[in-house]
This record gives sequence, structure tokens and C-alpha cells, in this order.
Amino acid sequence: MTFMMLLVFAVLLALALPVGYALLISSGIAAVTVGGIPSVAAIVKIFQPTQSFPLLAIPFFMLSGSLMMGGTLGKRLIDFATLLVGRFHGGLGQVTVVGSTVFGGVSGSAVAEASALGSMLIPWQKREGYPGAFAAAATASSSTIAGLIPPSIPLILYAAVSNQSIAALFLAGLVPGLMLCVGFMLTCYLSGRLRGFKRLASEVTLKGVLRVTVAATPALAMPAFIVILLRAGIATPTEVSVLAVFYGLMVSMLVYRDLTLRRLYDALVHTAITTGVVMLVIAASNLVGYVLTVESVPTAVAEWTAQTLSSPWMVILMLNLIMVAVGMFLDLPAAILLLGPTFVAIGNAIGLDLTQLGIMMVVNLSIGLFTPPVGTTLFIASAISREKVGAVVRELWPFYLVAIIVLGLVSFVPALTLY
Repeated sequence: MTFMMLLVFAVLLALALPVGYALLISSGIAAVTVGGIPSVAAIVKIFQPTQSFPLLAIPFFMLSGSLMMGGTLGKRLIDFATLLVGRFHGGLGQVTVVGSTVFGGVSGSAVAEASALGSMLIPWQKREGYPGAFAAAATASSSTIAGLIPPSIPLILYAAVSNQSIAALFLAGLVPGLMLCVGFMLTCYLSGRLRGFKRLASEVTLKGVLRVTVAATPALAMPAFIVILLRAGIATPTEVSVLAVFYGLMVSMLVYRDLTLRRLYDALVHTAITTGVVMLVIAASNLVGYVLTVESVPTAVAEWTAQTLSSPWMVILMLNLIMVAVGMFLDLPAAILLLGPTFVAIGNAIGLDLTQLGIMMVVNLSIGLFTPPVGTTLFIASAISREKVGAVVRELWPFYLVAIIVLGLVSFVPALTLY
């Protein structure tokens, strides 16, 4: 049954069918025909995850991000990032990285970040003389930091698969996210210095710093607001997501005063469409997980891994290699939902903390978002910059190096995630 499912899934992907439909069709065919599972049971498994209370956090966090990113807030964040790093070598690239890190605390989505930030920053960098391919590379790579900074949609999905605390995962993702931020900023600095990119000649005054910081404070406070509420046990993740929507509405109406009916309508439509895509993948992945569980695939793989590989570090290396390969072809949410059950079983077999495993998965699979042949943020940034994908990939090699170093540290140094 599992072989049949994988075969049909591979064929449908080769035919360029969307991942959600490919998962649904392949698992449905395998379950009902080869596996002999009643069609009613298969349908129940498909709809079962849609009744999950924690997963309600996904659309609400998406809505809060859409409300805050769609107006004046974006410009205020860019002003703040420019004030911090714009005058240094490779400053505009560093603005992209800092902006992505701060936007990650608002949107929780790398794809949303690449679209929103890329449309603002890539044309700006090109006007200032930066190579378009470099601008696209900085955007494609740094936008993936959103997967680690709260509220992270991938970490919520992993929590649903592994039964881990969303609050613990959010907290664990902060240090790796900041490590990526610093590494990418250093990459931009060295590139700007070695290649002579233009520097912004802006005068920094105390009054200007205070003005820009105060204007950006509502956005900067968002991730702290989420982590404090969750860590202190004041509210559940779903309750925090609803509060985040209320917070976004209040900031847009009372602070920036730029909320219009049209913006509210656009935010609701965008949230509905994006949630529909994510929930289709979640529903289909639940049936895939059921098929694998019926045939005891996760348990068998975990036992084989523990018996065959001599040490835990070799198992972790193997998991990373598998994720690199899968991440090059599958989008991050689908990859987490598909690999999660099996990897959790392996993690338990070798004594790997599941919170550390979750961060390791998100960092690894995020690299796939800016890696060909199916890199979502890579293609978005390439389209905005109007540069060929190959040219952008050539500019990405130092960003890949930084991401792999951070992945290695997260994988083999537990203290970076378990604090």
C-alpha cells in the first residue's frame, strides 16, 4: 500500500499537480484499493485534522500578519532597518535581512515575507546600483527566517504532528532565527565591501533614532507579546492568535490609522485562500499518515535506523540528508507533515529531544525554499527582480554556506534550542 501511494504521488508530482491534490489522490487510491480501507474511514481521516483547536491559530496568525503588513507598518519597519544598518557596507542587503527578521515576528510566513519585502526592497536596491540577482538572493534566503521567529506557521504544523508545546517551539526558534539573521547580515556586509556596493550616506541623530524606533515599536513588540503570553501560560496558542488579530486591528486603526474596508477585505480574502491551501495539505497528510501507520512504516523505519546506524550523530546526519533531498522538491508545510511522524519515531528511538528535532526540521526544510528546482521564495524573488533563476542561485552560495553552518549547530548543539 505504501509503495503504491509513493508511486502514484511521484507520477502526479511529475505531472505538475499541486502537492495537496497529489497527496489526497495518491493516499486515497492506496487506502481504498490496495489497502482495503473503507472509503468512509478514509474520508473521516481526511476531515479529522480540520477539527483541531490548536490549528485554528494558523488562520488567525495569518490574518494578523496580513492586517499589519498591508499598510504603513511595512514602511516603518524598513525605515527602522535602514536606520540600523543602511549606512554600512552592503547596507541595503542588510536592511533586507533585518526587515525579514522583524517581519517574521508579524507574518510567520516566508512566502508572504518574500512577496511583501521583495516588492519593496528589490527595486530599491536595483535603483541604488545593487545587482538584481544579489538583491533577489538576499530576499529569497532571509525571508525564510520567518519560519523560526514567532508566530511561525511551520512550527505550529510541527507541533500538531509531534504533540509538542507550541510555546516551547516558539521559544526554541528564537536563537537559531537570530543566528541566521547575523550570518546573512555578515554575508551582505562582506559582499558589499568586496564588491564596492553603494553605501547610504545618512546622518544619524538621537531625535531621528527615537522617532523611527517609536514608529516601528508596535511591530517590534509583536513577537515579544506572543512569547510572553505563551511562556507565562496566560493564554493558549489559539487564544494568542485571536489576540494578535485584535492587536493588529488596534494598531492599524489607532496607531497608524490606515485601515480601510478595502484593506480589511483583502486581508480576509488572502487569509482564506492561504488557509485553504494549508488545510488541504494537512487533511491529505493525515490520510497519508494513516496509511503509513496501518503498515507500521514509522516504527519499522525507527527500529531499522536505531539498529543499523551505530551512533545518534550518524542518525541525525542521515535525517538532515533526507530533509535536504525532500526540501528541494516539496514545499515546507507538506514536507513537515509527511516526514514528521516517521522522524518523531526515529527521534524517540535515539533519545533526540523532539523540540530540537522540530527546529532542525524547519531550518533544514527552509533551505529548500531558496533551493532549485522547486524553491518557492527563490522563484518569487527571481520574478520580482526579473533576473534568471540561475543568476540568483549563483549569488546564493554564501547564503547556503551560512544556513548549513546554522543547521549543523542546531543539529549537534542542543543548548542552542533547549534553554
